[in-house]
Amino acid sequence: MKILVVGAGAIGGYFGGRLLAAKRDVTFLVRPGRAAQLAKTGLVIRSKLGDATLPSPPTVSAEALKGPYDLVLLSCKAYDLDGAMASFAPAVGPGTAILPLLNGLAHLDALAARFGRKTVLGGQAAISLALDPEGRILHLNDGLALGFGESDGTRSPRIAAIAAEFEAAGIQPAQSETILQDMWEKWAFIATAGGITSLMRAAVGDIVAAGAAPLTLALYDEIAKIAAANGHPLRQAGAERSRAMLTAAGSPFTASMMRDVEGGFRVEADHVIGDLLKRAKGGEYPMLKVAYAHLKAYEARRAREIATRA
Repeated sequence: MKILVVGAGAIGGYFGGRLLAAKRDVTFLVRPGRAAQLAKTGLVIRSKLGDATLPSPPTVSAEALKGPYDLVLLSCKAYDLDGAMASFAPAVGPGTAILPLLNGLAHLDALAARFGRKTVLGGQAAISLALDPEGRILHLNDGLALGFGESDGTRSPRIAAIAAEFEAAGIQPAQSETILQDMWEKWAFIATAGGITSLMRAAVGDIVAAGAAPLTLALYDEIAKIAAANGHPLRQAGAERSRAMLTAAGSPFTASMMRDVEGGFRVEADHVIGDLLKRAKGGEYPMLKVAYAHLKAYEARRAREIATRA
């Protein structure tokens, strides 16, 4: 299977690197700066599940990209989606499958509008990753979960073929027949975690110590209401796990969104939080509105500070 990984950041670099280490046919679509860095240092993964250093991984620029590819693995931030679609468009042919590992669901409609709904799979990854200043990919937790499937829930040959590629790399993916439900449930968790830890500028355990766990649960329950109104009520077992993780005493967990805010980086405010409000069907959502307003205020301040420095 001919695989194009769009970008070689934390998620794309991790999964693409694992596939490449297993001698899968992988090429990374990257910008010139990242291409030069990879040529110099290789693709480096640091993980409790096994380190890897892959010298001079295959890369291609958008200008030189020619298709088609069998699989496009997409893991960009939502605010980079339009540019990413333009860059990898030459890789998409009649038999190409696009597997996006983005947060939320709005990207599915954007990808379908450009490439056709049958081209786009549902997908999600549960793993904590970061890119350090040297460009190394750091696996920050012990867990790794990858799931994908057809949006209509069918078990297709292409899903089985993609799963076989990941299995060869030592990754056991879930071939999901309920991928949209799975994505809604992950969305509820990350939106709550991102919203509350950014709002409080604190880890889950610190929020609990401050007596503010009820605010976390109020935010989660508002999102659960929106999910149900859109035909995807959160399943009990998953909801109980999420509530427990979001209110665990002493937990050092913080969302990547909070880390981006503290680092002065761009955030996915509209895709992760704002899009939930767009999908709301009546009712009041005070916690969600406060979380969204906080992130939009941060974006406004960040833009002003960048303009001042220019």
